[in-house]
Amino acid sequence: MAVHKIQKILVHEQVSQEIQNYIHDEKLKEGDKLPSVTEMTQMFGVGRSSMREALRYLEAMEIIRVENGKGIFVLEVDTFRFSGKVKVEREKQSLLAILEVRKALEGKAVELASQRITAGRVKEVRRCLEEYRRLKENGEDTSKVDLTFHRHIIKAANNPILETVLNSVSELYEKFFNDPLGDKQLFDATYEFHFTMFDAIASHDTETAMEEFNKLMNAIEIIIKQFKSTEA
Repeated sequence: MAVHKIQKILVHEQVSQEIQNYIHDEKLKEGDKLPSVTEMTQMFGVGRSSMREALRYLEAMEIIRVENGKGIFVLEVDTFRFSGKVKVEREKQSLLAILEVRKALEGKAVELASQRITAGRVKEVRRCLEEYRRLKENGEDTSKVDLTFHRHIIKAANNPILETVLNSVSELYEKFFNDPLGDKQLFDATYEFHFTMFDAIASHDTETAMEEFNKLMNAIEIIIKQFKSTEA
């Protein structure tokens, strides 16, 4: 029997969905006024703090507009775009949270790799980067070779405990390489940093390796934060 993981749903996420359902069911249009916070807490049977958090969430999604002293107004009534915006925002927040872990764990791997990488591993990574360049120049998918590169660096750190910890979160880690935000080429802009970081690692230049790693991570963070769905 297949077992499915149960996803944790926060109260404010449930409330925000109910508000969207209410807008749809009541056939409200852009500019229409929603019930007050007090009325909606009674309607949905939730606390004021959860309701206010849900409203902040929907306002950030540009689904509603809250005007102090005037009320809560509908901005967006297209249900498909509702779900698209919310899904994209959730994935962005998930990727940013995973990125914080990547910075800590993979950052340590880069530091150790710059001190411990062997001549044999250098040759393997160079071959990997040659394939990366070939695929990039031919306009082909680079997501798998990108992941392979990072795994080579983790192995080059020669710390089995660190590698085990990273492997334990591999499902989350691989979100950066498996069609992130629906775009396999989303992080193509980080291409050059792989080469500059590796050159420093191969030269046992820890300081430069970490500088280039941080540039790569910062570039990814900016891309995620600035991403806007074409469906929105």
